[in-house]
Amino acid sequence: MTQTNSAGAGLPEYEVYAIKYATREARRKQHFIGGDPHDGPMAMDYFVWLVRNADRTYVVDTGFGAEVAAKRGRTLQRTPAEGLALLDCDANVVKDVILTHLHYDHVGTFDSFPVAQFHLQDDEMAYATGRYMRHKQFNHGYEVDEVVGMVRMVYKDRVSFYNGEAELAPGITIHRIGGHTHGVQCVRVNTRRGWVVLASDTSHYYEHFEKNRLFTTMFNLGEAVDGYATLKRLAASPRHIIPGHDPLVMERYPAVSPELDGIAVRLDAEPTY
Repeated sequence: MTQTNSAGAGLPEYEVYAIKYATREARRKQHFIGGDPHDGPMAMDYFVWLVRNADRTYVVDTGFGAEVAAKRGRTLQRTPAEGLALLDCDANVVKDVILTHLHYDHVGTFDSFPVAQFHLQDDEMAYATGRYMRHKQFNHGYEVDEVVGMVRMVYKDRVSFYNGEAELAPGITIHRIGGHTHGVQCVRVNTRRGWVVLASDTSHYYEHFEKNRLFTTMFNLGEAVDGYATLKRLAASPRHIIPGHDPLVMERYPAVSPELDGIAVRLDAEPTY
């Protein structure tokens, strides 16, 4: 499949939402390999994403729940299912979930989606169950029970695997990037403003892809840097790339409603800056 960043002429358009479900306090030096000479506060937000139109609904990632939040010192504000419910999306009936990778904050609570088919890269499952998980610098982002749980989903034929890039539906494609983990992928969605790319952890913050800097948890530095160019190629413009953990997402995009200010924003709308 040859991808360009031109508008998806003739393809369905989708609404795209970022839903914030948790946060944690952190500092700049924790988010960049080599630290940061201007160290200061730099919070990390946690999101799940909703992609839908009149015909299809896709949830991107399933976050984490209260037990893992307590274990890892995160502030859980609502469960991912509760966040989706605020947008009239019932996790119990969602048929398709794209897992960008299997880290705890992206696959936790997968069991809240009892009928969903999970869409995952081959490389991610191989990585999460393979030899590199012997090493703490690679395994610390995974919860063993969640990885085993996803293996159980494989045995129930509820995981669809991909090798690279694929079209899941007209106007929705996935693309293996690598870097942060061996099989991390991004999601490309056709919207009213053109192609939007949900970068997830292929770029945690805007600064990562804007300045070619790297997050501290990394498997392959070269793939990560090359991945920034891929994100830019896939998106209609750099303003169409949505990083995976940046609190600025909640500032730059309009809230779904006044009641959901700071909780859910429209990514198919133009950012304010």
